[in-house]
Amino acid sequence: MRTVYQEQMRIFAHELAVMADQVRQMMSQACDALFNQDIDTAEQVLTSVTAIEELRQSAETRSFELLALEGPVARDLRQVVSGTYIVEDLARMAALAVHIARTARRRHPESAVPEITQPYFREMARLVDGIGEKLHDVLVTYDPEKAMELALDDDAVDDLHEHMFHITGKKEWPYPVSAAVDVTLLSRFFERYSDHAVNIGTRVVYLATGKRPQEYELSRRSEEQQETMREQFDEIRRRYGSDSF
Repeated sequence: MRTVYQEQMRIFAHELAVMADQVRQMMSQACDALFNQDIDTAEQVLTSVTAIEELRQSAETRSFELLALEGPVARDLRQVVSGTYIVEDLARMAALAVHIARTARRRHPESAVPEITQPYFREMARLVDGIGEKLHDVLVTYDPEKAMELALDDDAVDDLHEHMFHITGKKEWPYPVSAAVDVTLLSRFFERYSDHAVNIGTRVVYLATGKRPQEYELSRRSEEQQETMREQFDEIRRRYGSDSF
């Protein structure tokens, strides 16, 4: 029974990584549609929802089966419960990519992104694609250090999101109100996409360490300080000889 359980756990983890890859592809296509006024690519994003929903349902079903199959030990239980929440975060990220594609389709053949905001949105797109790539690695390795990096990437997206409010709020904003609304909503979609990735990173840190990110960061700093002290004492011993102590 335990062998079957472990195999099911591996499949569950693989499904999460596959879902993350699909979400990243959807966001990449949504950005292409947004910047290139590509209606066909926008439609591809919209039709991808079915595949995401199938992955979500499969992962959720498997998580319930894992809980019922055998009483999981602590780490396994964390993986199943965390995985269930990760599925929902990924599904919401997919929905945000769909919102971006719909905006591109609604404004077609015109661009939904005013020229003065193009550089900022392209940087947002670059950042969230990097987040998607990192998210795959995090879900494959469960590396808490890499998972913590997602919060730093999110900070950069947040800064751009805030800057969008500054741009659209200027008196000299040269575009109609509808353009300001598009910019505000699109910026929000990117920002929320990044936020959900951070949520996943938080769950992976907990899964890997049993600690919240803040607790993990404090313990990591403590370990680094202890290691620094050991290195300093070793250097003193090498310099003056162990007989001095």
